[in-house]
This record gives sequence, structure tokens and C-alpha cells, in this order.
Amino acid sequence: MEQAERKKAEALVFYGVSGDLAYKKIFPALFDLAKIDQHPKLVIGMARRGWQLSDLVERARKSIKEHGHYDEATFEKFAQTLRYVDGDYRKQETFELLYAALEGTEHVAHYLAIPPSMFQAVVEQLANCRLAKGARLIVEKPFGRDQQSAHELNATIHKVFPESSIFRIDHYLGKSAVQNLLAFRFSNTFFEPIWNRHYIDSVQITLGEAFGVEGRGRFYEEVGAIRDVIQNHVLQIVGYLAMEPPVGTYPEALRDEQVKVFRMIRPIAPTDIVRGQLSGYRNEEGVAEDSEVETFAALKLYLDSWRWDGVPFLIRAGKKMPKTAAEIYVKFKRPPLSGKVGGLTNSIRLRLSPEVQISLGTNMIDAVDADQIVQRPLEATSLEGYGRVNPYARLLGDALIGDQTLFTREDAVEVAWSVVDQVIKHPVPVIQYQAGTWGPEEAASLAADVGGWHDPT
Repeated sequence: MEQAERKKAEALVFYGVSGDLAYKKIFPALFDLAKIDQHPKLVIGMARRGWQLSDLVERARKSIKEHGHYDEATFEKFAQTLRYVDGDYRKQETFELLYAALEGTEHVAHYLAIPPSMFQAVVEQLANCRLAKGARLIVEKPFGRDQQSAHELNATIHKVFPESSIFRIDHYLGKSAVQNLLAFRFSNTFFEPIWNRHYIDSVQITLGEAFGVEGRGRFYEEVGAIRDVIQNHVLQIVGYLAMEPPVGTYPEALRDEQVKVFRMIRPIAPTDIVRGQLSGYRNEEGVAEDSEVETFAALKLYLDSWRWDGVPFLIRAGKKMPKTAAEIYVKFKRPPLSGKVGGLTNSIRLRLSPEVQISLGTNMIDAVDADQIVQRPLEATSLEGYGRVNPYARLLGDALIGDQTLFTREDAVEVAWSVVDQVIKHPVPVIQYQAGTWGPEEAASLAADVGGWHDPT
């Protein structure tokens, strides 16, 4: 089953097909690919549920009706590609059944949407049953729990798969709005000269969620806000905002620049982090009565680079915030003598979700009082269509053809963990906060020097 370089995978084997991820994300993504004839010819679901193929087909149908854009004609075509293998991932006979199901297929992608504790068993069985040679491995996050476990996880996978065949999937990088950050920075000549410490005072990133843990208390006890979104999603945004322009056309240019940013992040001082816990979180099912897991975290980061020396990057993420929104707020330094004419500080606001907006805060004379200078958005643009492309469909499509650009590389994973490693191992105490607020009041101190937090509205 050897696979030539950059050949499209003919088959996708999905481990954990009975789980929530498959139901909410993967079936709809594969269905979107089927609509444009980019889906694999064969989709094999694996689980230990005692299902028959008919159970898998009905599960897929229900999933797409609930979370996708169902139409009967496309589903009939899609259903013809489905196969099911039931069994224990630790047993060789399960993979012998898989080998038989893949007979005649040369190019295979294996998608591990299973707990990391099962990775070693699956990878070893793939090697033992001649299913790994030339294949691709798609790995769902989390990529470890800290830097050491991430390193061990990578070492386990590398025993069988080379780095060029590993696709660590983070759906956030597949979002069009997130990719638009690169276009915003590098496709607009007028921004690059001012995108540095000489003109920018501070950068804020807020990832707010108006909902709580939604019955996932047991899961959240294992992760917390730092592991769940800051170590991956938020740091990816920092990378896009702070990186140097990718030079050259070689495939790794973009990922090289991201890793450089992560390496530049200064160790986080205990005074530069606030951990919060939602009042009532300990009453959730599966949560310890004395839990110290954070549902909110705010950090102040500094980058040791020529471009960003002295510019604070303030980041925060949490549950039960006043609004579900992902927003970047870039505050510029005050223009010379602006205090004498009443000018306010300019800014750029980049809203990534739920809608995509770009707003430039600019100073102008008030339309009513000519002696008064006010700040108005020079332009606020709501960009249509950015939420229509399923990020999983984009990433799965890239993985099937072997394009690693939007996937996380081994060194990026381990360096990103190193940024928060000491924060996780030596945590500051959690502080209670109320639902409907932007976290504990103590978080305000992190942004005191830059005029306070900018709250998405």
C-alpha cells in the first residue's frame, strides 16, 4: 500500500467514528467534500460498538441532517463509500479485518480521533499489519498535556510514521477568518510599515464563550482553559499577528515563521497571569468539589524580537463571558502633540467570529461640534461568506492531498507547550468570577498600563 509523494488518499480510515467529533464535525465535512467530488473513494469507520454498516449509514445521515447541509442525492452517493469495521484497537484481528476492507487501495489516510492513550496501540497495529507504509496519519488534538507528554507522543508516532506523513489537525487553522489575518497583514502595503513596536502600543486577543462547560465537566477537569484554547488557538493567532513575512515559496515557509514567534515568547511571570473559575463550576457533574481547574485565563506575553520588543500581547479566554466572540484589538501609540488637539488613540479591531469585521478607529472633527474631535470607525466591513466553508472540510481535503501548510508541525507543538508549561506545572490560585462578566476583577491589572481591556461589543 505504498503511497507516492503528494498522491491523493483514496481511502480514509476514521478511528472513533461513534464519537461526538465524528457526529458534529467529520460527517458534515466529508459530506461537503462529496458535494464537490473531493471526498475519498472509501471511508471506513472504526469503533467498538457492535454496529453493522447500516448503523453507520444512519448515524451519518442523522449527523448531516443536524449539522450539515443534507440533500438526498449527494447522501446516496456518499453512503456508497462507507464501510464499517468493529473491534478492539489493541487486537491484531481488528486490523486484519481493516486490511481486508482496504484490499486494492494503495493510498490511505488514518484519522485518530481517539484518546492519546490509544495512539501507541493503533500505530503499532498499523505497522504490524502492513497498513502504515506510505500512509498518512491525521491526529486530532490535544497533542499531549504538557511539553514532555507532547514530546513522548511525537516519539511514539515517529516510530512508524515520518514527520512528512503526520497531519496534526486543529480546526481553528482551517477557519477562513483566521486565514484572513495573513491576507490582512501581508496583502496590504500600507499596514506593514506600521506593524511594529514604533507604532503599536499593545495587542489584545479575546476568545470569549457565552456558554459554559455544557455537561462536559469531566472532560474540562482534564484540560482547563489554558490547555483547551490558549496553548493552541490563541497562540496560533499570536503567531499570525507577530510573524515576519514568510520568505520564499518553499512549503515550510509559513510554519517556519510561526515557530520562530513561539520561540521568541518570554517566560511568563506569575504576576502576568490570572486564572479564574466560574462560580458554580464545582457543581457540574464530573467536577471535583475542590477543583482548581480554570475556566478563564488571562496572560500578558512579551516577545523578544526587534519588531515587538516592549509591546505587550494581552490574551484572555473564558467560559460564560457576556458574548461569544473572537476578537483582536490593536492599539496604536498616541500621535505626537495629539493631547493638545484632543486626538484619541487609533486602533484596529479584527473580529474573527461570530461575524468577520475589520474596523479602523480614526480621529475626525465632530459633525455637530467643530471644536470637538471624536473617534469614528473609518470603515467597518462585515465580510460575507467567511463562515460557510467548513474548516474540517478544508483541512481534511488538504490532508487527503498531502498539503501540510495548515497543520501543526512537531517543533511548533512542543515549543507552544513550552510557553505555558511552567504556568501549568506551577499554577497561580484560581479566583472565582460570576457568569456574564469578563472574568475576575483581578484580570484588569494586566491591562492597566494600556488603558484597560477592550471588551467585544
